[in-house]
Amino acid sequence: MHRPLGPRSRLPVTAVLCAAATAAVAGCGGGGGGGGSSVRTTPATPHTASFTGTPPSALASAASSAVGSARASASAAASSASARASEFEASVSAETARSAAAAQKELKNVTGGGNARSEVAMKGLPASQTGGVRAVVLTITNKTNQKASYAVQVDFKNPDGQVVETRYVGAENLEPGHSDQPIVFSRSPAEPRLTAVLAKAQRY
Repeated sequence: MHRPLGPRSRLPVTAVLCAAATAAVAGCGGGGGGGGSSVRTTPATPHTASFTGTPPSALASAASSAVGSARASASAAASSASARASEFEASVSAETARSAAAAQKELKNVTGGGNARSEVAMKGLPASQTGGVRAVVLTITNKTNQKASYAVQVDFKNPDGQVVETRYVGAENLEPGHSDQPIVFSRSPAEPRLTAVLAKAQRY
């Protein structure tokens, strides 16, 4: 006759099962040092339908598109700069055409540097402000005690000192102590570099 197993008789069985499970887990470990152990599992075949990203051929197409877009942007920027230069030149021409003609006429019979060189200062403008046009701003100040007009000639010289281009500008009916700031610009190419020189300044 079999007697039912009590709690004490079941304990050794449970201990054996636990020990077997522990051994199985330890046997799957990486064998490395440290206090823990890891369990390796066999990776399943990936489900490619769930992947995201761009395949190589599409990447190449995207890169080609980006290059084309960059070239188009560069071309547009160049056209925009050219347009800004034309606009700047046109605005300056519109403001100074009449006074330039009057200044050229006034200076026709002036010999030497004129009587007002000390009343004219010059400063070049950054190309970023003029759309790439070579431009110089003049500051004409009436240092006398009566109203006066001015005619100014600016020469653009190359590195050899030769005059490549001449521009005229004027300021009319300046009150004593007042200043005007007309702009002269060169239509010559960016190279070779030219230097603007105050050639004549006549007060009349």
